[in-house]
Amino acid sequence: MKTILCILALTIGAFAQKPPPDKTKVPDLSADELQKIEAALPAKATAKLKSARKILVFWRCEGFFHGSGIAGGNKAIELMGKKTGAYSVDIAREYEAFDNLAKYDAVLLNNTTRLNLSDAQQKSLLAFVRGGKGIIGVHAATDNFYEWPDGAKMMGGLFCGHPWGAGGTWAFKIDEPKHPLTKVFGGKGFKLKDEIYQFKDPYTRADRRVLLSLDLTDEATGKVNIKAPRADNDYAVAWIKKEGKGRVFYCSLGHAANVFMEPAILRFYLDGIQYALGDLAADASPK
Repeated sequence: MKTILCILALTIGAFAQKPPPDKTKVPDLSADELQKIEAALPAKATAKLKSARKILVFWRCEGFFHGSGIAGGNKAIELMGKKTGAYSVDIAREYEAFDNLAKYDAVLLNNTTRLNLSDAQQKSLLAFVRGGKGIIGVHAATDNFYEWPDGAKMMGGLFCGHPWGAGGTWAFKIDEPKHPLTKVFGGKGFKLKDEIYQFKDPYTRADRRVLLSLDLTDEATGKVNIKAPRADNDYAVAWIKKEGKGRVFYCSLGHAANVFMEPAILRFYLDGIQYALGDLAADASPK
């Protein structure tokens, strides 16, 4: 009898589980979510454009699917470009988008995971950035390129767990309070509900300017159990760096749509995008 009950419980549990997400479709935002994103958008661009700018926003996932973050990020980035005039976007999921990068000024990887670019596409993307264009990474953009060392180095690190889970509200400090890209924070740290990554090599401060990092002096943030802590206790959240003649902006904020409803975060992303496009001058030298 106990065996039958166990089998029945497992069967009911299996049917009760949610179906796997459809990774080929961006989830719909609710009217309330869209309204909150629109309300948080910056009114205008920080820097004057040197010319009309166009960005490829790419969101494919071969690994974990950040549906909410993709939906919120895609919409916020698209609307932010329209409202401020800083850029226009093409939003794509198919790898063929990397076969014609010449028409873009930057590529933005929105929560992409385990991307499988062909050798030709890898070479094209690397040449694109090193030749003077930009690349922007949102949240899971570092959960790629495990078998492509040049790509991992370009982005600046590889995902190595997220001890600070999506259900928590964590504290962040401004590493560079006087930097042009952190101006929106007014030199003050902040808290945000999000999922925060830790990184493994090729992460290093030797080749970039780290802008934000976790504030481990905060009680809730500092007491999180890190199963494999970094020896240097360095948990960066956002940085900029050079890649040849090109520019890289990465920020790990953006696991879910709520992050793109925060005015300061959207302004920070806009300024990072304008840096990657070459319109906002900012020092990326290591410090």
